[in-house]
Amino acid sequence: MRGVDAWALTTLLCVAALAGWVDAVVGGGGLVLLPALLVAAPGVPVATALGTNKLAAIFGTSTAAVTYARRTKLDWAVAGPAAGLAVVTAGVGAALAGAVPAGAYRPVVLAVLVAVAVFVVTRPRLGTVAVPSRRTRSRVVAAVVVAGLVIALYDGLIGPGTGTFLVLAFTALVGADFVHASAMAKVVNAGTNLGALVVFGVGGHVWWWLGAAMAVCNVAGAAVGARMALRRGAGFVRVVLLLVVVALVARLAYDQWMVG
Repeated sequence: MRGVDAWALTTLLCVAALAGWVDAVVGGGGLVLLPALLVAAPGVPVATALGTNKLAAIFGTSTAAVTYARRTKLDWAVAGPAAGLAVVTAGVGAALAGAVPAGAYRPVVLAVLVAVAVFVVTRPRLGTVAVPSRRTRSRVVAAVVVAGLVIALYDGLIGPGTGTFLVLAFTALVGADFVHASAMAKVVNAGTNLGALVVFGVGGHVWWWLGAAMAVCNVAGAAVGARMALRRGAGFVRVVLLLVVVALVARLAYDQWMVG
């Protein structure tokens, strides 16, 4: 395939499956797949790597969303409007992707992720059980705005960690447990992937054959991940969440201070 030899393609397909699993459980698959794309295809434009990743990811997140919807109750009053907004907002973010230098966002995202890790560690009961009393009208509106506007814009601009941020937003704002928050996150994440993919595709920033091949493996990983999350429950998702956050912090810190 274009710009990728057989060994690199095999590696990318395996990584795509892992990314699908991570995305389905708690989000953050882009942390795995984007760097692999950039290494496997030296010289690929960042926008093209982002667009190709979106093509693979949209199939995985959609598969996970369907799996969750069949086996648990989704809060469509939150996930539906947020996903609708996310399609448009992520598209705007994708259109602006080349205009924002990486150095401008890394320190902010790093600070947010460290705060998230501290927040989750110091609140051991967060997300382990649902807190229905938090689901007030104002909090539902806040969750839709944060997920459909703020996080969706981030996904279009940058991407990695979007699913993780969505899970935490739904847990903290409307009191969902981690499993149900992850289910809602998949619906919204499918919307952000669609909006960004359309813009990247129109701009010619998608390697369609490579993205389609990775999508097959991403779907397989996502199906396994969603079933594991549903079977093992909120405690399992919490552990994976913390591991993904730590990995995101390490990756962004490396990019900020070692790469520049």
